[in-house]
Amino acid sequence: MHGFEFNKIFAAILVAILVAMLSGFIAHKVVEPEELEKNAYVVEGVGVAPASGGVAAPAGPAPIAPLLAKANVEAGEKTARVCGTCHSFGKGEAAKIGPNLYGIVGSKHAHMAGFDYSDAMKAMTGDWTFDELNEFLFSPRAHVPGTKMTFAGLKNDQDRANVIAWLRTLSDSPVALPQ
Repeated sequence: MHGFEFNKIFAAILVAILVAMLSGFIAHKVVEPEELEKNAYVVEGVGVAPASGGVAAPAGPAPIAPLLAKANVEAGEKTARVCGTCHSFGKGEAAKIGPNLYGIVGSKHAHMAGFDYSDAMKAMTGDWTFDELNEFLFSPRAHVPGTKMTFAGLKNDQDRANVIAWLRTLSDSPVALPQ
């Protein structure tokens, strides 16, 4: 390669760098980003300070039995769509990031054979009762410290009851509702 060819290539690279830098400079002068006044997507219970002078919100979820009495299964299915990102719900379906939740109400913890549960979940004893699901869905990491589940939880009591009522229907023989 001759020296003149090398100079043309070097000049082309230099011009490209200058054009990129200049367009970046102009873009910063022309477009001024604006901070949003409030978040575009609000996560319930996160970053909300209790009202001044009032009583702080309870540390845990409300009792589930009275909420289940007026639960809306269709609304629960709609709310549970966010769960579908990580979980499957149909009978016999394969696990996703999280285990299949068909028949979860009334089954034992770490119920899905072959799924790689966290040690914390494997150590849980007993079954997924309505109260247990209520506590877990309120705050998975607080209820099962060490769980792999990264979901922040459902802070709205009725939404949680609706989801649990819907999960109850995903079974060959649904568990009876508490009295």
